[in-house]
Amino acid sequence: MQSEKVLYVNYEDLPKRIVKGEIFPITIRLLSTTDKYEQIKYNFSNQDGLKSLNSIPYRVENGKYFYDTFYYLANSSWARLPDIEAYIEPNPNNKYESTVLKGKKLNVITLNPKNNFSNIIAEHFGLVEYKTTSFDNLHNIIVFVAEAKRCDIANIEFKNVYKQGIESIIESIEDSKITYFVVVDKKVETFKFSYFNLEQNRFNNIHIPIIVDDDKVTTQTDLKPKDQSKERIKLIIALSVALVLLILIVWRKKYIYSILLIFPVAYITFLSAPSKNLCIEEGSNIYLLPVSNGTIFETTSETIYLQQEGKAKGFVKVKLKSNKIGWVKNENICKY
Repeated sequence: MQSEKVLYVNYEDLPKRIVKGEIFPITIRLLSTTDKYEQIKYNFSNQDGLKSLNSIPYRVENGKYFYDTFYYLANSSWARLPDIEAYIEPNPNNKYESTVLKGKKLNVITLNPKNNFSNIIAEHFGLVEYKTTSFDNLHNIIVFVAEAKRCDIANIEFKNVYKQGIESIIESIEDSKITYFVVVDKKVETFKFSYFNLEQNRFNNIHIPIIVDDDKVTTQTDLKPKDQSKERIKLIIALSVALVLLILIVWRKKYIYSILLIFPVAYITFLSAPSKNLCIEEGSNIYLLPVSNGTIFETTSETIYLQQEGKAKGFVKVKLKSNKIGWVKNENICKY
């Protein structure tokens, strides 16, 4: 049986230029002159300087035409689109010719950013929330959640920081989200970095003010900066209430107020209670954040006793002998 040409493929949308590190779409227009098939498939070959992000296209149908979109990441300063072969799998009743759309060379530009560039190239990038806490005597740790569109968000990286890393990440072609930490010198008052905005075709700056929480708690669900004096204010209010009740008791000799005095006194005792010491097993990992697959910055070489500072789901916050704050899984607490 002689093969028949029934597929016609052309580029519908090609970018005039792309930036090295950019995620970009290529849309092709496909026309089939037959409906006697189950599926149209593609083969790709001879691409250069690109990483393919989807082999199955995002398809939009309009009349007789299919508009199929493929996404690529430009990871080189020279790039060529692949040759795209569209075909219908033959069966005993038909045999159709495949159609090849030849790849094209792309105009790739390489950025020349300043030293504070974060390696982020995105259609949009923005902070959702952030928090700064004390890491040790010399450093603070900034934890932030950011969202981005059309971005290789895992490529984020900063220069001139003490430590950094990804705590959690959701990668997607269109919408990505990341929780990231940066450890910086205590002298830094504002953490500043830039990213390249593809829509605006320019570098945009991001500023995170350093507002250090006294409680030294950092979790992914509680990252927004809080008033450093909040606990102190609560203590002052409780003391004031207790003092007023005490004056009423002495002045009016109304000893019934003694019952009400129990509540502020109990709260003051709770706020002022010393931290509890915990036994941590040998070989326990000390995490930077209370995240199961988070960054480990220390492992205990022996059984040790540490000061408990707080709790999170599945984790206990501890104060190390170096005055650093870390998190230990509940399963690593000694069992008596």
